[in-house]
Amino acid sequence: MSASHNHPPDHSREHVPHVPVLLGEVVAALNPQGGDVIVDATLGAGGYTRRLLDTGATVHAFDRDPDAIAAVRGNPGKWPELESDPPRLVLHARRFSEMVEGMAEVGVDKVDGIVMDIGVSSMQLDQAERGFAFASDGPLDMRMSREGMSAADFVNEADEAEIADVLYLYGEERQSRRVARAIVAARPLTMTGELARVVRKALGHRPGAPKDPATRSFQAIRIHVNGELDELGAGLSGAEALLRPGGRLAVVTFHSLEDRKVKRFLRDAGGGGGSTSRHLPLAASGPAPTFTRVAKPVRPGQAELDANPRSRSATLRSAVRTDAPAREYDRSAA
Repeated sequence: MSASHNHPPDHSREHVPHVPVLLGEVVAALNPQGGDVIVDATLGAGGYTRRLLDTGATVHAFDRDPDAIAAVRGNPGKWPELESDPPRLVLHARRFSEMVEGMAEVGVDKVDGIVMDIGVSSMQLDQAERGFAFASDGPLDMRMSREGMSAADFVNEADEAEIADVLYLYGEERQSRRVARAIVAARPLTMTGELARVVRKALGHRPGAPKDPATRSFQAIRIHVNGELDELGAGLSGAEALLRPGGRLAVVTFHSLEDRKVKRFLRDAGGGGGSTSRHLPLAASGPAPTFTRVAKPVRPGQAELDANPRSRSATLRSAVRTDAPAREYDRSAA
């Protein structure tokens, strides 16, 4: 995952540099001060990390993609903070759902800020060999960590009903059964172009349409292969546990499933998820709020949209940690 996740849900074909989305707004939400300890949960190309380091903060950067970690580690000239004494940039080659454990390993139990930029990164989209997009043909992979089940494994081995469920739940594909039936009939599938053509044919693709009909299916399979919504739930819970009182959380999402999950988390954490009965006092409806000052969602302005079309689906939500004890995370709700 990446701090430069300027991706659209429609796998746009334009080749865009790795520009971090809503950078100024994210930094404003975190309000970093010299000496602060901040977690960049999704390092990617390092756009947020670079700006946060420039404020004098120490950054612990997580990414499960080994390419992202290697790119920073292999360029000490750009990242002198790796070698400072003490280092102001610490890399963690692991999932952001493991940020509590990762920080404990380096002796840190509380931090001043956390930024999470959810989904697939521009670097991953633009590398055909990673198999995330269909702008150029590549192996049907989609694994952020390069480990575990690939997209090809899923589409070639899952039964038709499971494929249909994944397309409907994670891609909001209304014709999921038709698409799943076409995928099964076309197996084996090994390349992104093959899968895209199967989906387009099943849905009746009109050349020149503003959105490629294969987009929703690619999104759904990617989310499923990487367990992205479970990761997001666990990551939000980890952020709640790690942030000190007054610490700040900023989360950038790129499609409705992610955004709804963050919105629900912050609503519940802010005390808005209890009983709505007028006969019951809110104070009795659940634990004390763990976040306050939940900001209104922020979206890119026209200047950013013009400069970076991939930012158009981005939403930033942010909040400030209270001194209430962290709630226990219920993975069944992920």
